[in-house]
Amino acid sequence: MRLLCSSLLFLFLFSSCGGRAGNTDNNVVVQEIEEIDAAAAAKTAEIEAARTRANRIAASLDDRLLAAQVIISGIDGRGELTPGMRILLGECPAGAVILFRYNLDTDNDAIRSLLGGTAALIKDESGIYPFVSVDHEGGYVNRFLPGVAALPAALTYWEMARLEGWEAALGKIEEDSFGAGRQLNDLGFNLNFAPVAEYLTDDNRDFLENRSYGPDPVFAAEAAASFIRGMDRAGVLCAAKHFPGSAGADPHRFPSVLRQDREGLDRLISPFAALVRGGARALMVSHSAVPAIDSENIASLSAKVMGGWLRRDLGYEGIIISDDFSMAAASSPAAGSLAAAGMPRLSSEEAAIRSLAAGADMVLVWPPDLRRTHRAFLAALEDGRLSRDRLREAASRVIYEKIRMGLVDEN
Repeated sequence: MRLLCSSLLFLFLFSSCGGRAGNTDNNVVVQEIEEIDAAAAAKTAEIEAARTRANRIAASLDDRLLAAQVIISGIDGRGELTPGMRILLGECPAGAVILFRYNLDTDNDAIRSLLGGTAALIKDESGIYPFVSVDHEGGYVNRFLPGVAALPAALTYWEMARLEGWEAALGKIEEDSFGAGRQLNDLGFNLNFAPVAEYLTDDNRDFLENRSYGPDPVFAAEAAASFIRGMDRAGVLCAAKHFPGSAGADPHRFPSVLRQDREGLDRLISPFAALVRGGARALMVSHSAVPAIDSENIASLSAKVMGGWLRRDLGYEGIIISDDFSMAAASSPAAGSLAAAGMPRLSSEEAAIRSLAAGADMVLVWPPDLRRTHRAFLAALEDGRLSRDRLREAASRVIYEKIRMGLVDEN
């Protein structure tokens, strides 16, 4: 930023005609550049202060709270938590919760009561508010009663773009996302597992259907960015998905294998790469096997995918969230790849341990798995399968975003 501003200053100073008017203009330019420099420096200082604070908080947590901070748990309850769920969250005050139709098939006041009570319980136990999340893409991926935070399916915007132009469609996406985001925020949500940033291909069409913004990777990237901007303006963080992509039928029931070579994979992830360049703060990683990158592990268990490809090569600094390990595509260390033959199935808690060790920052669990997964993390810390430094790094990324969103009290 400073180099850019200095270059602009040089050009303006030495391209003017001279004279009093020229000097006045130059003074204005210098003042504006200095203001830009000062704003950039202040923003950098703010980010560094938040990161330092997040690191300090993560380092202060005991193992119970540290292991809880990286878990996203489903919850049992409608209007209020069930007694058993209150006990579970007391033992493991998860860093995030996720709600589904069975929680949300009720009126808005009941939803606010459930979310507020859940967040307060976790805050009392851990000192940190949770992310309160939902899958709200639009179309048929909608957990609410009709009319609540309504959004059309993503593919309808591609159809609009072809008829009315990209600018109109992208503007509409941001407008609709902002409107839905305000309703989500009013209910108590602060994290949305959306948008789908994958563009439609012959490989993923059966799974994604109308959940994608269409077959053009550039439009898919710009559409996803517009959706994220709208939600962000409304106070809702977005986790774009599913990096690096999906293939075949529904990965909840079948393996997913990306068979492209590295050049093909780079094209496949181009929307995600654009989002990373734009400052994406959360991404969900799929359970797809990617043999060209890692012949032994699916993406959500692969240090080569998460640590190498996503963080080192693309420069991603935000939260990495692994998809639900109860899905069939996550049933072995290399589900869907050649190395999977004859290998035993992984339990969801063992997969979660391996995912964190490989570079994920948060893992999804269902309520019956919360206690087992939390205890498995503590055991893995003791026997060395999961390093405390790696867990603190993951928790620090989560806490950093919570600081940015005002979910951590000042102290």
